[in-house]
Amino acid sequence: MKSNMRSLLGLIILVVLITSCSSDDDYERGNWIERSIFDGIPRSNAVGFVIDNMGYAGTGYDGDDYLNDFWQYNVEGDYWVQKADFPGVARTSASAFSLEGKGYIGVGYDGLVELSDFWQYDPDTNLWAQKADFGGGTRMAAVGFGANGVGYVGTGYDGDNERKDFWQYDPDTDIWTEVYGFGGNKRRDATTFVIDDKVYLGTGLSNGSYVTDFWEFDPATEVWTSKLDLDDDDDYSIVRSNAVGFSINGLGYIASGYYGGAVSTLWEYDPSTDLWENITSLEGAVRQDAVSFSTGSRGFVLFGRSGTYYLDDIYELFPQEEYDDED
Repeated sequence: MKSNMRSLLGLIILVVLITSCSSDDDYERGNWIERSIFDGIPRSNAVGFVIDNMGYAGTGYDGDDYLNDFWQYNVEGDYWVQKADFPGVARTSASAFSLEGKGYIGVGYDGLVELSDFWQYDPDTNLWAQKADFGGGTRMAAVGFGANGVGYVGTGYDGDNERKDFWQYDPDTDIWTEVYGFGGNKRRDATTFVIDDKVYLGTGLSNGSYVTDFWEFDPATEVWTSKLDLDDDDDYSIVRSNAVGFSINGLGYIASGYYGGAVSTLWEYDPSTDLWENITSLEGAVRQDAVSFSTGSRGFVLFGRSGTYYLDDIYELFPQEEYDDED
């Protein structure tokens, strides 16, 4: 009898330990909070940037029309305000960046041809001014970023071929200058994020295949450094195109995109180790061709499309919090 009691007690303890371990294993890091739905038309392939902790987004495609409306998202107040329309031709797959309190949008595709024009937005006056055409000619699905007081646009598709060139824009002289030294593959629909003044570039398509190389760019020296490939580890599934990239508190994130179909997975990059970790997937509809905002301490993913369904929602990521499906 005592032997049976001891066996039963041991079994109970074992069940408790297994349950406890299982509970720990079920912990999922990264929580998403849905924010105020966009006031405008649902869309994909829009552009976005941040100026003074305000998000800005515009252009894109809604499944029928190419768009030129432009909006401001108040990050602290969680509301949208429509601003002056983008004055260039309505377009999709444009490139954008912000510099010294002003935003820049250009290149892209208007449904007929790839474009080369570039425009500056002043949030203080709510006015647009046309600037010098992009130095690399016509381009769509290219990356754009601002760093070290200048803007950069590179890679993309020129109407005939994928490209791997990069061009620097000086807002003081309104001049584009080609920047050499990128050793990566040609690509379109890549993504970037910025951490501590360094720019990280990866993902995209070249000749119909997904590219796997990943790069760090130092704007201070204009040197590109190859990092760990996005498929270097058997556990990695970061490879994709049409994704978004952003950073929060010194860590980088690549979310959503397309890999044989739209994907929702989210990967976190630590530049100190050059390693990735899979955390909670983006909530809401699985999507590609989304937009992201980053203030440095807060990150958002918005818009995009799921198949032929175009989206107007916006989600904020809290990467260090436990996932809560009830909030």
